[in-house]
Amino acid sequence: MIEQLLAEHKLNQNKITTLLSSLAVKGVNYADLYFQHSISESWLLEDGIVKSATHHISHGVGTRAVKGEQTGFAYSDDLNAKAIQQAINFAKGISGQQQTQKVQTFQTAPHPAKYNGISPLNSLTSQEKVDMLKQIDTLARKEPKVKQVSASLSGAYTEVLIASTDGVYQKDYRPMVRVSVSVIVEHNGRVENASSGGGGRYDYRYFIDHNFTEIYAKEAVRQALVALEAQDTPAGTMPVILGPGWPGVLLHEAIGHGLEGDFNRRGTSVFTGKIGEQVASEKCTIVDNGTLANRRGSLTIDDEGTPTQNTTLIENGILKGYLFDKLNAGLMGVKSTGNARRESYAHIPMPRMTNTYMLNGTDNLEDMITSVDDGIYAVNFDGGQVDITSGKFVFSANEAYLIKNGKITHPIKGATLIGSGDEVLKKISMVANDLKLDSGVGVCGKDGQSVPVGVGQPSLKIDQLTVGGTSLTP
Repeated sequence: MIEQLLAEHKLNQNKITTLLSSLAVKGVNYADLYFQHSISESWLLEDGIVKSATHHISHGVGTRAVKGEQTGFAYSDDLNAKAIQQAINFAKGISGQQQTQKVQTFQTAPHPAKYNGISPLNSLTSQEKVDMLKQIDTLARKEPKVKQVSASLSGAYTEVLIASTDGVYQKDYRPMVRVSVSVIVEHNGRVENASSGGGGRYDYRYFIDHNFTEIYAKEAVRQALVALEAQDTPAGTMPVILGPGWPGVLLHEAIGHGLEGDFNRRGTSVFTGKIGEQVASEKCTIVDNGTLANRRGSLTIDDEGTPTQNTTLIENGILKGYLFDKLNAGLMGVKSTGNARRESYAHIPMPRMTNTYMLNGTDNLEDMITSVDDGIYAVNFDGGQVDITSGKFVFSANEAYLIKNGKITHPIKGATLIGSGDEVLKKISMVANDLKLDSGVGVCGKDGQSVPVGVGQPSLKIDQLTVGGTSLTP
């Protein structure tokens, strides 16, 4: 679609080169044009009835000029050359010059794709999409305690073309799908809710071929039934064991953001200036890997046209590096790690995570449990908050269990984990060999922009962590 769209506006490679040259005036260190065409849809079923179905098409171009630490940016929803030139004139205003500079010869060879670049929206008919959601509803309602069910299906297909003054001229074709299910259960007057879901850079048949409709429905019901049995959480400082997979969102928030290049260039991260230092237990090796096939956070190229890579952030507890886009990498005298991301053409790129996870250790979960006299085992999280400068975080566990005398006892509710990312890393004493990635539901927010991400980890033990709860008795 993007080739057709550009052709309709007579925007061939030569014309784009001319526009880019107009943007790259004297005094500008770097400039780029980011063309985008996106189609998205969503379907929502509530209590067996289709409540909404949406379809959205958008396209436009972002124009950016970088001068030192300054960025001039403007975008246009219209792809005719006159509208783009108006955006360019605004963006290059940071220079105050009109004399253009030479643009490097474009490198147009494509990079190996990390996903199938075909739109997922037509992989099922409208009726098949509704039938999938109704099947989820039916499966969830097999449990008599289920009173309400909500199921949604969403898909998107985005095509981008990136042209920049350092020779990038790259296209990418990005599919994305997701299924979500939420249930409300009731028993003896007590009401609880839970949700499940997943997705990635697939088409809709991925959910059918792998029986995920049943898996997601059963998981949502399972979590809700566990919540019905949950008792008050003891408050205090105690050992905490985190389960594999989605609990990696704690690493993402409490540690990952602090390793993004812009925070470290400005000196506002708790990890600033600590490359080569021991910042975590030697049990910890953490990577950000944008190259995993079909994962929600993966990209063939980032939003500056740089191929994504597997970046080691922490190795055996030693801080090895940060995540960079071109702007922050250039200012710090290093190369981009392929982590420039933007929500759309109407936003500037910034260093962001892709799929961030801890690698396997050599311990096992059973030994972790037996090593704890009084503590908790946190399996799933709702969400949390983190302060990048201090590293302090607060996270809510929506599925957790009390550990007593080396055994998992009963589920608990209202567990809140409180700590500091850099301190928690040093208190990790055991890391299992059961690494899991999340099911494909992660969305990361930063400076008002949201992008899809992935998280993961093996089970791990934190020796001491503050737990906020609803009971003072451990």
